[in-house]
Amino acid sequence: MLNLQELTLFLSVIRTESTYIDGKQLYDKVLIHMAQLRKFTFNIHTHIINNEIRIDLPSNNDIRNSFIERGYQQVDSFTDEKLTNNRGSCNVYSLPYKFDRFLYLTNSFQRGRFDTVKSLVMFDRRPFEHELFKIISEDFPLLQRLTIANYEPPQCKQHTSTSITFNHLWYLVLKTVHIDYAVQFLCDGNTSLSCLTHLSIIYATLATVTNNFTNDATRLNCTKIKYLNTYGPFVGPESFHLYFPSL
Repeated sequence: MLNLQELTLFLSVIRTESTYIDGKQLYDKVLIHMAQLRKFTFNIHTHIINNEIRIDLPSNNDIRNSFIERGYQQVDSFTDEKLTNNRGSCNVYSLPYKFDRFLYLTNSFQRGRFDTVKSLVMFDRRPFEHELFKIISEDFPLLQRLTIANYEPPQCKQHTSTSITFNHLWYLVLKTVHIDYAVQFLCDGNTSLSCLTHLSIIYATLATVTNNFTNDATRLNCTKIKYLNTYGPFVGPESFHLYFPSL
């Protein structure tokens, strides 16, 4: 690819006994072979699993500077600087952000403006708090699809923030979550989802959060759902069909 002038790269990799992909590695192994490259748009996610050896991880500044030093000035990143259960995650991307997807956002997120993103996956082994979801609603204003994967319950059970609003969110996946995140998103006092039509969730979680499909606090966010994917034994009582009139 000696004559390549523009490159768009959306990459997510898992590395074992290693460290995050940075600008130096990328340049030495890939970009150095593209002498004519004039435009480079990228989002690179690295997930590392280090079970056998201890490796000092680069900081956010280290990651950003490794790209800036090679001429890519408009760049941002967020990275786990310490491993959790021998695992860590790093995202680095060019600015302004151009992709319609964002994968594996963690608690290390540094904020930003992501007007192009329609689909977001949030994943962490540390709990997500209410305030982070509020930030997501502000920084991803056109978000349509959201997947959350987190089995750790929020540490802060009480919060003073008003209800979070996702004006365009129509697809929500809560399959691999602690039940508290289902409460966060299905209770209209916590989150307003006026466009929600697709929900994927464990049936037992759904039945508990809705109090066997009688809870008024979750009724509003469920009333427009047209496609419901549930996992686990399904025993829908009569109230189930009244609770989801759009199914």
